[in-house]
Amino acid sequence: MSEFRSRYLTWTSEPGYTSGSAKAIWRRRGLARVITGGQSGVDRAVLDVAAELGLPCGGWCPRGRWAEDGPIDTCYPLRETPLRRAIQRTRWNMRDSDGTLILARNRPRGGSAVLPRLAGVNHPRIVVSPEDPRAPSRAIRFVMANGLRVLNIGGPRESEDPGIYLAARAFLLRLFSPCWNPAKATAKHRTGTGRS
Repeated sequence: MSEFRSRYLTWTSEPGYTSGSAKAIWRRRGLARVITGGQSGVDRAVLDVAAELGLPCGGWCPRGRWAEDGPIDTCYPLRETPLRRAIQRTRWNMRDSDGTLILARNRPRGGSAVLPRLAGVNHPRIVVSPEDPRAPSRAIRFVMANGLRVLNIGGPRESEDPGIYLAARAFLLRLFSPCWNPAKATAKHRTGTGRS
């Protein structure tokens, strides 16, 4: 049995999650890993929630571990691209994933805005607001309907949408907590802005 399946917990009965048949599909085709780019905001929330819940994660970041708030901490399991340009990170994370979830409270900008053009027609993607109460069930349906094993998650950096880190973190905890065992989480997780 894979480590993912051995750590799997059944979904809670919160309204808006999935029906019994969808639970079975999620278990059978379960998500194996999330990837992201490490920028402040949504990306950092993904990495922090993954560490907190013990969810396998990774992804690409620009050379030098560049982010708007300084070099990305080496505790995050990211690999550096050859270039410092963020667009290469975005392309490579899409290339290495089966689909992309964009978390945005407003119209996506920056790297999040170019994702549809980069993705092409064969790369599943969805944009949801982390503050929409229906967003977790929409994201779950998206993952299951497309049989995603590796999910790329992105969205605005903190300077483009102040407070997006906290909104994304709350959303991701609602999305992943029912299926990942917090007892397996690493001892080092971050809160607040995502910086140590």
